[in-house]
Amino acid sequence: MILTILLTLLNIQTDFKGFPDRETAEYYSSILGCEGSFSVIKDGENFFLPCKNQDELDDFIQEREVEPKVTEIWDPEPEVVTPGNSFRDAPSDAIILFDGTNLDNWMHKNGDPAKWDLGDGFFTVKPGTGDILSREVFGSCQLHVEFRSPLKIEGDGQDRGNSGVYFMENYEVGDTGYEVQVLDSYDNRTYSNGQAGSVYKQHSPLVNASKKPGEWQTYDIIFKAPIFNENGGLESPAYITVFHNGVLIQNNSQIQGYVKYIGYPEYKAHASKLPIKLQDHSNLVSFRNIWIRRL
Repeated sequence: MILTILLTLLNIQTDFKGFPDRETAEYYSSILGCEGSFSVIKDGENFFLPCKNQDELDDFIQEREVEPKVTEIWDPEPEVVTPGNSFRDAPSDAIILFDGTNLDNWMHKNGDPAKWDLGDGFFTVKPGTGDILSREVFGSCQLHVEFRSPLKIEGDGQDRGNSGVYFMENYEVGDTGYEVQVLDSYDNRTYSNGQAGSVYKQHSPLVNASKKPGEWQTYDIIFKAPIFNENGGLESPAYITVFHNGVLIQNNSQIQGYVKYIGYPEYKAHASKLPIKLQDHSNLVSFRNIWIRRL
């Protein structure tokens, strides 16, 4: 630590002029590993620096700055997290939002228990009951969710396998979250910034990685929450990265504001943590194996 501080003081970008006496300079020579000291006059005052002369000191600083230890960071040490057996499995620090047995971690916006239909290890939208929200609230996070559009094809475009994964849904205001679209986009053309994996009405996915209707699919999403200042102004927008069935489809995309079906997106200040929402769009979309990590 003393050596690091000394090298910082001796760096030419600092205002450090030297030590007031020769004894102190020679003490630091012993720490640096050089010998002697030399005097310099700065602003009309006499100061002392370690090593025999300026050239030797400069050579020593340059040598120490390129040593491997100079760029090594040891603290803090990263926490140990035990990964799952596969990319689908939750790591040890994940919060399980749905494990296949119940909907206890979900509710409707009025606080009632989630009324969607529970199946064998999955649950399905019950049209007309409304969206469901996580009981816990989150900001920046890593989310894993698996979904399936109905095997029986009904409708086309936005009327086929439609739902959505919303981050930071302020249910007291309405649809104000940041949505990643869920849609049956297998051989089903619609507007590009509204197909599966889009940041709805903002960013089209890089590619269409959709599977056939009736097949389970995965989203692995990294969401960075927006930051607002104390006056409600936006300091940093939200960003999102999405893998659809293991394929990168959103690469650190900047979110332009909360979701809007009509009009342009905009930001409104909100709490630093809010629920995850799954959308009831009147289509029989199913979900399973949902877990999340706080970031």
